[in-house]
Amino acid sequence: MAFSITTWNINSVRLRMPLVESFLASAMPDVLCLQETKCPNDAFPMAPFRKLGYEYSAIHGQKGYHGVAILSKLPIEDDQRRDFCNIGDTRHISAIVDAPGGRRIRVHNFYVPAGGDEPDRSINPKFGHKLDFIEEMACIRAETEREAGVSAILVGDLNIAPLETDVWSHKQLLKIVSHTPVETEGLIRLQQSGQWVDLMRQHVPPEEKLFTWWSYRSKEWDESDRGRRLDHIWSSADLAPDLLSVDVLRAARGWERPSDHVPVTARFGF
Repeated sequence: MAFSITTWNINSVRLRMPLVESFLASAMPDVLCLQETKCPNDAFPMAPFRKLGYEYSAIHGQKGYHGVAILSKLPIEDDQRRDFCNIGDTRHISAIVDAPGGRRIRVHNFYVPAGGDEPDRSINPKFGHKLDFIEEMACIRAETEREAGVSAILVGDLNIAPLETDVWSHKQLLKIVSHTPVETEGLIRLQQSGQWVDLMRQHVPPEEKLFTWWSYRSKEWDESDRGRRLDHIWSSADLAPDLLSVDVLRAARGWERPSDHVPVTARFGF
């Protein structure tokens, strides 16, 4: 039995709804997780999602900033929202998906703070916020609900490229926010302590370059290929053997009025 999940920082769901509709019509994932929806809950465009078969939703948004959403063709329950760092941002939502084969999967959808431009918390509060957010994420563990028969998947724009091959130039980006050692080490520590499996790197060997984001600042983004892997899909260990593929839709970066992130889809066979 097949199951698929996509994560995508859409950078305004209302602005890019035509792109979302086109993607869903062709890729047809069972679950779509969006970040940076930039939309309050009462203005979220549910009608086109329902038309495409995404009858179930868990939404956590605010006007103009942040925002996360889970859209599903499969029934979902027990949606939860956590306020990391007590700031009130809408950066996390989770829900249990009733997946094929009797599987129950807690899906966590995150939008981690970008962290500003200067990697020094003493002069840049945004960077401090990011580091504190990552530390607090340690409370989200892959095995938390396993005794109740619930597996886990964690997806989202985590705004950190942890491996040397997750950036176009490890040497040149060591002092650039998203690839500084304090960030990468923190994310890897979070992954290990939470017993998460990095599914993207299970499918694509760590020796190979892998990007999901290309800056708007680069007009020749495809030719220069100065990308970073900021978007992630992790799972509890029990799901890892069932992974069939991970697809990074690079072509989406070249669509008209695109997000600077592209959809990433994990497909399983249960």
